[in-house]
Order: sequence, then C-alpha cells, then structure tokens
Amino acid sequence: MVIPLHNEAETLRELYGSVRRTMERTGSSWELVLVNDGSADDTPRILDRLHAEDPRVVVVHLRRNYGQTPALMAGFDHAQGELVVAMDGDLQHDPAEIPKFLEKIQEGYDLVSGWRVSRSDAFLTRTLPSRIANWLMAKASGVPLHDFGTTYKAYRREILEDLHLYGELHRFVPALTTLNGARIAEIPIRDMGRNRGKSHYGLSRTFRVLFDLMTVRFILRYMTRPLHFFGKLFLGCMGLSGAIGLFLAYRKLIGGIHIFQEHGPLSLLAAALMLAAVQFLAIGLIGEVLVRIYYESQDKKIYAVKRLQRRTWNEGDLEGSMGGQDGIHWGGA
Repeated sequence: MVIPLHNEAETLRELYGSVRRTMERTGSSWELVLVNDGSADDTPRILDRLHAEDPRVVVVHLRRNYGQTPALMAGFDHAQGELVVAMDGDLQHDPAEIPKFLEKIQEGYDLVSGWRVSRSDAFLTRTLPSRIANWLMAKASGVPLHDFGTTYKAYRREILEDLHLYGELHRFVPALTTLNGARIAEIPIRDMGRNRGKSHYGLSRTFRVLFDLMTVRFILRYMTRPLHFFGKLFLGCMGLSGAIGLFLAYRKLIGGIHIFQEHGPLSLLAAALMLAAVQFLAIGLIGEVLVRIYYESQDKKIYAVKRLQRRTWNEGDLEGSMGGQDGIHWGGA
C-alpha cells in the first residue's frame, strides 16, 4: 500500500486501523508505505508512532510539501511488493475495497483503476468539471476510463519500474503505462466523501489538468517523432505565410497599391501574433521533453527524502506488541 499524506492527522489513525484490518483478513503479507508530504500538523508524530508499533509500516518523510505526484512517486520508489495499491489518506477511499483491486489484477491486468460512479462532491464546482476533464483525457489518451482523477489504483511492480512522474501527471498514469503495453481495467468504487479536514483541490487545478493533458497527448503521440508534430506547424505556418504573400503580390501587381500603406500594420500584427503563438507552443512542448530527459537520463528524483523509517520483521514480532483495542498503542505525546 502507498498513501501520500499532507496534514491528515485527523484521519490517519482511523485510516491505518482500517487498512490493517482489511489486509489481515486477506491473509497475505503486506506493507504500508506512508509518505509525509511536508505536513505541518501532527501527522509526522503519528506516523513515527505507527512505525514504532507496527514494523509493516514504512514512513517516508519528505523535506517539504512537493505535491501529490512527487509524494506518490516517493511511495512507489520505496514500496517493495509485487502488487502496489495506492489511495488517498483522507478516508474518501474505503480500504475495505482493496481485495476487489487485488482480485481484478490477478485476472492478468497490469493496472486496475477505481471509478467513482457516484460522486459526493458539489456538482457544478467539482463533479461536472471532473466529468468534462475525464472525457477529454479519455479522448486525448485513447484509454477508455471514466475516472482518471482518483488515486485509488492497483499496479504490478514491473509497470512502476519504468514509470517517471513529474508535474501533476499522477492522474495520467494509465495513459503513460500504455506506452509499454500495460493492460488496464476499471472497477466501480464508493466515494466516501470528506467529512473531516480540508480538501487540497479546487477549480484552480482545472488549468493545470489542461496543460498536463497537452503534455501527455504530445508524449503519447510524438515523443519519439517530434518532427511529425512540429512539421505540421511548419507546413501550416508556411502555407498561411505563402497565401498572404500571394495575396499581397496580387494586390501590388494587379491593383498597384502600396502594400504597407494599405495592409502594412494589419499584416505585421497578424504575422507577429502567429509567430509568437508558434514559438510559445514549441518552446513549451520542447521544454516538457527536456524535463523528461533530465529526470530519466540521470535518474533524477523529483523529491528529497528527509528521513526513512523501515525495519525487517516477521510475524512473531507482532505478537505481544499489538495488544490493546485494535492492536494500536497511541499513548501520550
């Protein structure tokens, strides 16, 4: 299990207890990787306490708040299981549904994604924009999922080994894994709603999603052949420039007008705007490719770990140390 956390002290204890009960019912060996993404509340202390009580809990403290994508990537890098389940830490995802993901992935899929069929969010500000964004993502990526935004997913280890995330590309993981031929399935999940704490998302992320959508579209279609993309822009601009040149030549030769007096300012403005638009687009997309090369060729991380807590354990280690209600000792500060 991989769970990124940012200021989730109110729900963390309940989350751990629910995950532990669910996984112990499965009878499988497991570990829980909890990533502290620069929390400013009591989350770090509770995480250290959990690690001390249960050796299956691995805690990764990041040096600052990097965001969900780097926090997830940190969890993936430190997870050691053959199957990895990721979810949010605010109890909007029900840990009791983990076995559904494991059963589905055992059917031969490489990635199983959750689908929040019924959303508990406000319709106009959250649900409707989410549906539009998911539709656009499905069309742009060619992956027919209904819900790209949910973190609740299960992965096979091998597809994560070749995965490199940056920016806010965590929602596009299904699309990115298709580059390596991953088999993807989707299962319905319950949206439990957020009864405590404050949501870290709002309408402002819509623009970031759109920009990431452009990036992913470019990566999926033109990562190994960028000239096919920029060549189309070149031909379009060249054709438009040629058409304007022919028009101005016709007006000059046949009409005998003075080009700069009749069409000069408008022609210069149109040319300048067109050139600037092409340059900005090209620079942005080339920049995305360069960032990808920077991280992957040098195996650069997009996060910095302040402290890692992990220890070896066996089933006997848990006997006698997990007493009390639900096997959790909280004690005082």
